[in-house]
Amino acid sequence: MAHKFAEIAFTPVVRAIQTQQGSRGGYARMDGGDDYNHQLSGREAMFIAARDSFYMSSVSESGWPYLQHRGGPAGFMKVLDERTIGFADFAGNRQYVSTGNFSTNNRVALFFMDYPNRTRLKLLGRVRTIGLDEPELLARLEDADYPAQIERGFVIEVEAFDWNCPQHITPRFTQAEVEHELTELRAENQHLQDLLAGSVERQPAATQPNPPPTSEVLGEGPLELIVSGVRQLAPKVRAFELRDPKGGELPPVEAGSHLRVPVRLPSGAVVDRHYSIASNPQRTDIYEIAVLREEAGSGGSAAVHDSYSIGTRLRVDLPANHFGLHEDKRPALLIAGGIGITPIKAMAQALAARDSKFHLHYAGRSRLAMPFRDRLQRQLADRLTVYSSDDGQRMDVAALLVAAADDTVIYVCGPHSLISAVTAAAKALGIARERVRLELFA
Repeated sequence: MAHKFAEIAFTPVVRAIQTQQGSRGGYARMDGGDDYNHQLSGREAMFIAARDSFYMSSVSESGWPYLQHRGGPAGFMKVLDERTIGFADFAGNRQYVSTGNFSTNNRVALFFMDYPNRTRLKLLGRVRTIGLDEPELLARLEDADYPAQIERGFVIEVEAFDWNCPQHITPRFTQAEVEHELTELRAENQHLQDLLAGSVERQPAATQPNPPPTSEVLGEGPLELIVSGVRQLAPKVRAFELRDPKGGELPPVEAGSHLRVPVRLPSGAVVDRHYSIASNPQRTDIYEIAVLREEAGSGGSAAVHDSYSIGTRLRVDLPANHFGLHEDKRPALLIAGGIGITPIKAMAQALAARDSKFHLHYAGRSRLAMPFRDRLQRQLADRLTVYSSDDGQRMDVAALLVAAADDTVIYVCGPHSLISAVTAAAKALGIARERVRLELFA
């Protein structure tokens, strides 16, 4: 038995129901190989350390389950080693239901929730009550900055854990998280108010990030476009809205399409660069591309940032697509890293429009640096999971592929490391190459 959580949770009755409902094939891979998911790695330790609450279930002597919420400062659940966690039990309503249940049945189930990123870790273990007669162990469970009275401690030996499916988790945010997200917005709002009030001077034209457009038309393609909008999506990512100069409709595109656009380098040379069309494929009034400025690159992205402004005119080839969506009803697993979200965003919108089953997993260095994150969270809700490296969150690619149904089509776009992780995991799991489709952002 490979996966310890499956060994415990997938009883014969559960397996029979999985077979009846058609999901058994997706979980059968968890039955082979060496034991795993019973020793906490750095990923689990960091996730637990960031939580300020969890849900805990015990079983009474009469067989009834009892679910309790536990809260405290972030990290009050301590990871003592790879097989052991524990927490101090603070004085509460003095019902002692969990404490009593543990005295007759030491089995415990825990849910650790990350609501903003719709991530949950479920854990099974056996609990031991720590009294005041074990001061050294109890001291390891204390939080010096939390003044609540400690009555006892609980130490849990981990039997198994699993990262749960993010479906149907409603994002919720603490006051601190909301304040963090609003900081830049408030600063920008204050600056605009100051401009209107005349208390600050407008930036001189010579120092504007984009120079004024000229009458020059870059490129020689059959489709003429004009830059009609520029938005800063992230510190290094700008979106450029492209329209027909006369306001007409643009040629329709499918999700995964890209444009080859002309760019003038500082040397004067005009080169072509390929960018995915990130706008909703249902729109025919605009194309939107998002460009990550790479200072160490060949200069194309920096030139787009520096020279494209409202009014810039381009002549481009018609959009092309080498990363198209499947047309049947099979479910989709969408995986994006960083600027690789651009074609994946359009795919998610197309799948949602045709009411297909899908889930998008989106990873980046930080939430503020992830383009389209806020828009996707509003549009996709429980069909999006976000992973921020700065918050200690890591996408477990192998686990995502294991949990996917046998007919799921997998799409991935992003850096080399993400592409390699997905293709390696798919190969190890025996997933047919036809089901794994990728686009690499160099």
